[in-house]
Parts: sequence; C-alpha cells; structure tokens
Amino acid sequence: MDFLPIFMNVKDRLCLIIGGGEVAQRKASVLLDAGAMVKAVAPEFLEEFSGLAGIEYVVQRFQPNHLDGAILVIAATDDHVVNHEVSKLARARNIPVNVVDNPDLCTFIMPSILDRSPLMVAFSSGGASPVLARMLRGKLETMIPQGYSRLTAFCARLRNTVRTGITEPAIRRIFWENVLEGTIAEKVLAGDEADAEAMLLDQLKKGNKPPSGEVYLVGAGPGDPDLLTFRALRLMQKADIVLFDNLVSKPIVEMTRRDATRIYVGKQRNNHTLPQEEINVLLVRLAQEGKRVLRLKGGDPFIFGRGGEEIETLAAHGIPFQIVPGITAASGVASYAGIPLTHRDYAQSCTFVTGHLKNGTTNLDWERLARPNQTIVFYMGLHGLETICAQLVSHGLPAGTPAALVQQGTTQDQRIYTGTLATLPEIVQTEKPRPPTLIIVGGVVTLREKLNWFHPEKSE
Repeated sequence: MDFLPIFMNVKDRLCLIIGGGEVAQRKASVLLDAGAMVKAVAPEFLEEFSGLAGIEYVVQRFQPNHLDGAILVIAATDDHVVNHEVSKLARARNIPVNVVDNPDLCTFIMPSILDRSPLMVAFSSGGASPVLARMLRGKLETMIPQGYSRLTAFCARLRNTVRTGITEPAIRRIFWENVLEGTIAEKVLAGDEADAEAMLLDQLKKGNKPPSGEVYLVGAGPGDPDLLTFRALRLMQKADIVLFDNLVSKPIVEMTRRDATRIYVGKQRNNHTLPQEEINVLLVRLAQEGKRVLRLKGGDPFIFGRGGEEIETLAAHGIPFQIVPGITAASGVASYAGIPLTHRDYAQSCTFVTGHLKNGTTNLDWERLARPNQTIVFYMGLHGLETICAQLVSHGLPAGTPAALVQQGTTQDQRIYTGTLATLPEIVQTEKPRPPTLIIVGGVVTLREKLNWFHPEKSE
C-alpha cells in the first residue's frame, strides 16, 4: 500500500484550507460535513464559497502563522510555489497535509467518499486516477442504498444489548451475520425498525447456543479473481477457517475474510502438505467444533478436484455442506487462450481427461481418445506430455495434429506454447513452463491466431 487508509476524527478541531476556488470549496464542504472547524485562507474567494456558513475566512496570501493550531491542512491553489511552501511548512510541523492533484507533496490523500453515515466507504487510487475512484464509488452508490445508514445506526443502538446477551465473540459474530443477511435487516431497510428490533430480541434469547459447523466446498475457478461467482464471494467472507490448495491463486485467497484462519493443504505433484485422507478428516473435525469451513479449490470441485471424495466423508459423518461450482480450467483457460473447445469445422465433441492418475500412471483409453473431430483437454499432464503425445499418435491421430500447452491460464503469468503432437514435447522441454498447466489437443488449436484476445503483461 502506498497510503495507510484511516478515518480521522476532526469534529470541533481546526482544519485549514488554502485556496478560494471551486476545488477548495468542495474540500471545505467535506470538512464541514465531518464537523470540523474550518479556516480558509486566500487573496479572494468565489462568491459561492464565501457564502458557506461555519467557515472563518482570511482574505490574505498564505503566511506560516496560518498553520498555528491546525490539525490538518489542504492546499487547493493553482500557485505551485504556494502549494510547495504549504507542504514544506506543514511537514516540518508534522501536520497532515494534502496538496490537490500532487501526491508527491501529500502526507495524506482525500478519498472519494460514499457516505452512509455512520457507515462510510472511502475509495482512493493513491492519486493515480481520481476519476477511476469516483467511478467505483458511483457503482457502489447503486449497490448500497441510503437505507444502509439506517441499518448501521440500528446495529449501533443494539450493539451493547447483543454484547450483553451473547458473551462469546465467535457466536456473537455469527448472530450479527445472520441478522444482517436475513429478514431483520430487510425490515430495517424498509423502515420497520420496531418490528425488526422485536425479532432481534427474540433471536437473542436463543443466541447462546453453540453454532453448528458447516463446510463450503467452493470452486475458485482457474485463477482470475473476476471469474469467481457471487455466491463464492459471499461464502468466502463468512468462513471461520479456509483450507486452500496450490491451484488457488494468491489474489483469490486474499479475498477471504481477513480474520479467518488460513490453512494451506498443498496438493502439488508428489508434494502434498496433507494427504487427501487427512484433509477429509480435518474438514470433519473442524465442522464438528462448530466452525464454518471454506474448502477453496482451484477450478471446479467436481472436475478432477476430488470434491466427491471430500463430500462423501462429510455426508458419512452427517456434516452439513454447500457446494459452489467454479469455472473449470478447461473452459476458463481455453477461453483466455483464444481456443474454442468445440467448433463446427473442427470438433463436435470435447473430452476432459486427467493426465495424472491416482497410481501415478497415464493408463487411459487411448483408442477412444485418438478419434478424429474432437477436442481433448488434459488436466495435470505436464510431466506426462511426452507419453500423452506418443500414445495418441500410436493409436491413430496424425503426428501433425495441433496441440497447445497453456501455463497458468487466465492470470498475468499465462503463457501459451503451440505445436503438434510431434513437436510440442520438445517445445515444452526447451521452454520449461511452470505448473499449473493445461494441454489442449485438436484442430481448434489452429484458431488461436485469429481469436487470441487476452494479452497479459510480461512478467519480470
């Protein structure tokens, strides 16, 4: 982070504005809304600015003594010399200073604000693109209506009541989550606070019961966080404990609840931090302890993700669970690589195959896989690529059949290596791609040159 996001209490404290124009007026209005005592200094002021109530106006050029007593200063002039002077003197006195549109002179920046007081949301690009921050605020304006101000105040009013009634923090947090995601919140948003309060107090009588554990089996998709489902995001924010494996990208793991316990369970080739059987047992144990457990898996849990094995164990122990599908690697990675899995001219069917079986072999139904006019997608086939290509050729596919290997598809580290069944093994041996990878075989690979649309930045 370039700046630490904080909220500052300026109520009844002196804040200084240098400048008398439209921008200075906007900044002064924000400070007034926050309850600050505002002093504005400028040789002249816009008429609209000078008409604002609650501001002390000083019609002078900036002088160092104007900083006396201020706990915050904003310079909003078009005079670069004055702006530099204000920044220099404020820094010397350890007064937080903002110079509009000049991040290098700032010790703090003014964010774009979504005001649902007492709920506040602030956006900032660190000065890189204030317009983008304002656009994002505009999107949230429609998602967080004014009623959330009333809902936040409702929670504040009953916070101590709930704290007294439910003394265990973990149970209290779950209680509030159930309130905010259910009928009570809807009643508050609709303006029926009396009925909402009665319902909350009724639920509070039952609030000290230990929470029942549950497991969320969630597909994290192939790597790009934008491909997560809304339901996946919601459950990622509810879980107390997160179990994730090697195929889940770091940005997605960071989107889970910040105070959740995160447990890495590995699942790299020949290097499993926890064997699958131990993961199954761990899921059961944590749920039996009353935890809400998120099992975050790359791609889709039920497509070569061993989700079926985990659910079998949960069902056998009577553990409640939810399953959230994810975009499987074959679909997501092929799309980002510009390779359609089916096409009327090249492939009328598509087969998904694991290139790494439970016993470490690649003993597959090669005769069926080597049929023409289909696309074959191999998961986890990097280390068996040479065998895969040789077997397909020996069972009837032409050596010139197009083939591609995609490294870390849908991410900024995506790299695509194309060739044929005859040439791809040598290309991969030379280029040494990093897992996870996906292998696509079939005529559809030739469409990549036309349909290539995703251009990740080159990694350092």
